[in-house]
Amino acid sequence: MAAAVAMAARGCGGVWRRARQRGAGQPGPGPGPFPRGQRAVACNARGGAVPAGKSGLVPWVPVVGLEIHAQISSNSKLFSGSQVQFAAPPNSLVSFFDASLPGTLPVLNRRCVEAAVMTGLALNCSINKKSLFDRKHYFYADLPAGYQITQQRVPIAVNGSLSYSLCIDNKMSQMVTKTVRIKQIQLEQDSGKSLHDDTRSQTLVDLNRAGVGLMEVVMEPDMCCGEEAAAAVRELQLILQTLGSSQAVMAEGQLRVDANVSVHHPGEPYGVRTEVKNINSIRFLAKAIDYEIQRQIEELENGGTILNETRAFDSKLGCTVPMRDKEGKQDYRFMPEPNLPPLILYDAKSLPANMNHQQVINIDWIHERLPDLPSVKRKKLVEQYGILPEHSFTLLNEDGLAEFFESVVKQTQMKPKKVIGWILKDLLSYLKQHSLTVKESPVSSFLLADLLNLLEKKEISSPAAKQVFMELWKGEGKTPLEIVKEQKLGLLQDQKELEQICQAVIDGQENEVMAIKAGNQKVLNKLIGLVQKKTEGRSNPVLVKQLLEKKLSE
Repeated sequence: MAAAVAMAARGCGGVWRRARQRGAGQPGPGPGPFPRGQRAVACNARGGAVPAGKSGLVPWVPVVGLEIHAQISSNSKLFSGSQVQFAAPPNSLVSFFDASLPGTLPVLNRRCVEAAVMTGLALNCSINKKSLFDRKHYFYADLPAGYQITQQRVPIAVNGSLSYSLCIDNKMSQMVTKTVRIKQIQLEQDSGKSLHDDTRSQTLVDLNRAGVGLMEVVMEPDMCCGEEAAAAVRELQLILQTLGSSQAVMAEGQLRVDANVSVHHPGEPYGVRTEVKNINSIRFLAKAIDYEIQRQIEELENGGTILNETRAFDSKLGCTVPMRDKEGKQDYRFMPEPNLPPLILYDAKSLPANMNHQQVINIDWIHERLPDLPSVKRKKLVEQYGILPEHSFTLLNEDGLAEFFESVVKQTQMKPKKVIGWILKDLLSYLKQHSLTVKESPVSSFLLADLLNLLEKKEISSPAAKQVFMELWKGEGKTPLEIVKEQKLGLLQDQKELEQICQAVIDGQENEVMAIKAGNQKVLNKLIGLVQKKTEGRSNPVLVKQLLEKKLSE
């Protein structure tokens, strides 16, 4: 039992188990993404193993490791001067070297090296002062040279870690922090793109992407489910975007994930793993991994075996499908890259005194200039503005939302704790409803701050403020104050008029008045609502309550 708990705790701590006894019954066609049976138990973020035989259940421990290819944010490719641009006309950004014409030689891009060092430092890696380039041979139409230049033997960064957070039972208020080890980060070339035309039975090749600089981030198999993998990749994506080392836009292929998945019983060796290739969405990543875990469990429980193969995730069917058998390392025929010398980096201690600083890369210089990482930003938001930790996650998960929030806070008299409600409940919901980014919002931080100032000064009511926000969303160029005046949404400032309305409501609600005087204070809310109705929402509920209580006590 101790061994089982230890094995489970090493990964996500969760154990998957069958909802029926092993071998009992036949798998039926189930709905959803698991057509051969439903998923029994998901990832348990709290940890803990389930002993074999308890209630007739057989436990399984899933193991998930990731290989992530991040396109480096650079104007030119890794070894050539060709421009990097998404959606450029096919084969319009191809140099002689990219096309592998005889006699062309690679020239290493300094920016790509700096981006890799920066990323390694942010992920707590050790930076190798001497790293090597290798050739990885395989033959495919979109790889003109017949090999890829990578770093198989001595990569640029090793032995790091990434901390990430995920919700317990999908509750943002209950979060747990976990850590996945980073085995290595290596520089390598991207391949071209093959475009398959099934109608004409032909394949077209676009070499615009060939030679674009990539960082391959290899994560150790420390995760146990799709939820954990998705959370880790999302955190990595935020770090890359914060550093500027990669734009990491998955929709544009700038961040592609390969997931290695296997299952085993607690205390037993790891099972045979499959690799699910080229997942380009965090949501699909979670679904692909969870499906593959369930597929392997059912295959083994039905007496089958797991093949060491490469699979792809079909997002329409919600399942993984076989691609090809895995190629062993020997098939790639790795060899040292003869046209590139070792990559030598320096730190403050090893930098020669007479060396031209423009011609070398100083690890310490890069380290000193690292920006605040997402974890630090979240902590600062919580400490500075007093918001909840889960709100800080939401602010950073949406590109530009944290900056929008801070801009509003600086321009309004409203407390940050109230501002965050408007940002998350109103602005963000409208943005998602209309599929807009923060930068595309028709309501600027200045306009929202103006609106919140009117609300804070008690010049308008909360319902009226919501109405003004809806008008601002139309983007007609009006200010909140202009909308308030046009639609007569301002609060009644004449207290005598408000007192008369309160008296009229009291006179017309004898039963409610009797109930309140008998001690049922909840009925008072009905009277407040009636006053609000008569004033068309233009009365201050707090003041109305005070006036009603005063008159009822007379």
